[in-house]
Amino acid sequence: MNKLTAPSLSNQAIHFRLASSPEYSQSSFAGIVSLSLAAVLFLAGFDWAQGGVKPVWMTAAAAYLLFGLLQLGVKSLIRRDLLDQGEIRATTRRLGWVLLLSLLSANLFAATAAYQLIKRHKSPAYILAGYTLLVTVFVFAVSSLNMFKPYVADTFLAGMGLLLLAAAVQLVSLMLIARYSDARILPLWMWGVAVALLATAATGNLFALFLAVLLVSRLRDKGHTSGSKLSDIVAKLSRSSTSMLGLFFVGFLLSLAVCSYLTFDYGMAIENNYSNILHAPSLMYPLGTDNFGRDLFSRIVFGARISLSVGLLSTLIPFVAGGILGAVSGYYGRSTDNLIMRALDILYAIPGILLAIAIIAAFGASTGNLILALSVGAIPTYARTMRANVLMVSTLEYVQAARAFGSGDLAILFKHIIPNSMAPMIVKGTLTIGTAVISTSSLSFLGLGVEPHIPEWGNILKVGSAYLETHSFTAIYPGLAIIALVLSFNFLGDGLRDALDPKLD
Repeated sequence: MNKLTAPSLSNQAIHFRLASSPEYSQSSFAGIVSLSLAAVLFLAGFDWAQGGVKPVWMTAAAAYLLFGLLQLGVKSLIRRDLLDQGEIRATTRRLGWVLLLSLLSANLFAATAAYQLIKRHKSPAYILAGYTLLVTVFVFAVSSLNMFKPYVADTFLAGMGLLLLAAAVQLVSLMLIARYSDARILPLWMWGVAVALLATAATGNLFALFLAVLLVSRLRDKGHTSGSKLSDIVAKLSRSSTSMLGLFFVGFLLSLAVCSYLTFDYGMAIENNYSNILHAPSLMYPLGTDNFGRDLFSRIVFGARISLSVGLLSTLIPFVAGGILGAVSGYYGRSTDNLIMRALDILYAIPGILLAIAIIAAFGASTGNLILALSVGAIPTYARTMRANVLMVSTLEYVQAARAFGSGDLAILFKHIIPNSMAPMIVKGTLTIGTAVISTSSLSFLGLGVEPHIPEWGNILKVGSAYLETHSFTAIYPGLAIIALVLSFNFLGDGLRDALDPKLD
């Protein structure tokens, strides 16, 4: 019997040791994705019509192939170290500096895995500092492609200068945080670092904002607490490569949308240029041009503003309205509960897309009406979620204790019940933003969203669909942008669900 169970126990121990190492899982994920993208780029590098090759695509494929193979090699070294010594050796971790060169090929997957590998003890502040700098670097690199255009925005140089300054501040902050991340109490001058990072958050960098809040929390605690809620969430999210990549893409797109006010020229996205109709992708026009000669690259960047703003606002409005209605309904119950929930049931019985079409048909196609149309139909689902949470939390001991000490209904509801019912609502909100983005693009594709002349991903996809057979890039790129954003919110929502679930602690 012992001979039969020993190999099984040994396999379980090996599996547990490898699964408990985030560096191993991230290296495996980065290697596989890098090789997959290398294959895609290799196929795209062939000019099937003329039988030639595209040097730029082939160079990118070679770079992804190289770093993918290196990443898998590092993965095998990590596996050996974990099985032989139970931890990753310092010499293996130094290879992370080599893999950081993958940033030159825009290989985010290998770069993030390398960043996680370099340092043994990774605090939440260290993780956020790396992603903060990475977002700024990618925004700067994408914005710099405008230099190949015939003309740039008047504020282009100022915008690029601000991005360089932000990157310098974030690089210095990263080095300081890496040095003092293990310290129990941070030096007082770290207040200046927190303020500087908060200033760089004006570029739309969510990671810089989160990092500044985290540093302020640690400075105020002065080592008396083990950590804040934000640090716990970041630590749990960092265990999942897909969740952090989803958060990175959302943060990158938000920062790019904000910085585009300075670094992109809006005229390239809306002004017709009949001498450049349906140009293939090039350095001047990285994603080509449409049937009016408008730059698809600029149109997709400006379209990110609308997709993000509509997606966030059409989620925030039902989040607040539905949350209040659900909290009042669940707490007071009886006739109040019956009145609110029956009214919401009537609204819930109307299909959301039909309700949106009816509202837009009545008030006209505009961004504001689109947000209203998507928000109204989502209120019942948020109200039901909050009501269920309130009913559960209301039975807990600390609520009964607050009531016994004479606290009023409003104090109990807003100080004790609602804050402890927010976790499922946050997860639901993150997951449904992707649905709002799809609905926005779908309505615009049907001509019922924003005005047709405004660069929005659904509008861009509608125009490009007419040239899908001859100039497929006009439809592929906006379609990929929609898919990437929706997947990012879904990955982030899955990670938040695990991070906010106390049963998984």
